[in-house]
Amino acid sequence: MSSSLASSEAVMSQPPPRPRTSPLVIDTDIHERGALADLLPYLDEKWHKHIQQYHWQPETRNPYAVPSAAGLNRADSNLPDGRPGGSDLGLLRQHVFDDAGVTHGILVGRLNASGLEPGWTEFKTGLMSAYNDWQIDKWLNPESRLSGSIHVNVHDPAGAAREIERLGRHPRMAQVMIYIGSRALGDPAFHPIYDAAAASGIPVGFHQSGNTPTTYGYHRYYIEWKTLVTQAFQSTLVSLIFNGVYDKFPTLKTIFVEGAFTWLPHIMSRADQHLRQLHAEVPWVQRLPSDIIRDQVKFSTQPMEEMTAAEFLRYLEQMKSDELLCYSSDYPHWDFDSPTEALPAGLPDDILNKVLFDNAKSFYGSRLPDSITES
Repeated sequence: MSSSLASSEAVMSQPPPRPRTSPLVIDTDIHERGALADLLPYLDEKWHKHIQQYHWQPETRNPYAVPSAAGLNRADSNLPDGRPGGSDLGLLRQHVFDDAGVTHGILVGRLNASGLEPGWTEFKTGLMSAYNDWQIDKWLNPESRLSGSIHVNVHDPAGAAREIERLGRHPRMAQVMIYIGSRALGDPAFHPIYDAAAASGIPVGFHQSGNTPTTYGYHRYYIEWKTLVTQAFQSTLVSLIFNGVYDKFPTLKTIFVEGAFTWLPHIMSRADQHLRQLHAEVPWVQRLPSDIIRDQVKFSTQPMEEMTAAEFLRYLEQMKSDELLCYSSDYPHWDFDSPTEALPAGLPDDILNKVLFDNAKSFYGSRLPDSITES
């Protein structure tokens, strides 16, 4: 081991300083989960045989197991009865609200048909509807500090639009949630989804999963995939911009969840430059991509990279905005980011409060409970 790497690992092994915590914290990335059998009471009976008789399971292309102490999840989030982290509301309350001091949380789920292959399309559309009703019944109704996400199947844009129309004005749903797969989501085939979201006044979130490939699919090691999965977020953002989604739906708001943000200044600069050079190809794009992003897009902080306060502030300076980032923990996963430890020590209070609370409050607005929005 080189001396520089050894020195770096020694520093990384030390607990980071704890910055001042905002009295109010909105966590934009909490993963609840349940077993497929839990969804049966909410699923149209015609689809029950797919689970009970055909033994369907969510397919995965991801070849990796996560090489951490307890795999994908924090060890303390897994249940003694074998259920994985995120399965128990009581434990989530303890870890997120009591221990981490979160004020309000946005559920983003674990099972999402958009990140799966399109086979059995109608079944998966029905499954997402059942998941949404289960989420409301088992998570949102018992816990007022949680808001939910409307999970849809992008492989069925008409069905996804109907689900948004069904639940898009539900007071406990904060956003539509789309897991990124291998399709460029700015394609006009998906515009009915954004049309329905804009009409309902609900934001759209984009999230990665184990089924989200990099440019070259899946590399030999998990560490490669983990490093490069942000490519999918860049591709999605660029696709949405240049296919005119934000111009066609000027009231649409989107958030990119669990995709980090340090790549953003580069994409903003590069997309602006290429629009100046190649605007004739996409004349419907009427604003610089960087302005579109600042007007209509947010990004969650997780997985937060280690940096100093000065480095963090330089990223904000390069983005020309301190309103693009929203705190996220990624509970219950192994790389959980605590609101008291993930952000650099020494950030100005106004910046810290914006990232931990104000930016998400502004983004979700009336989608949050009155007790939050009136704070």
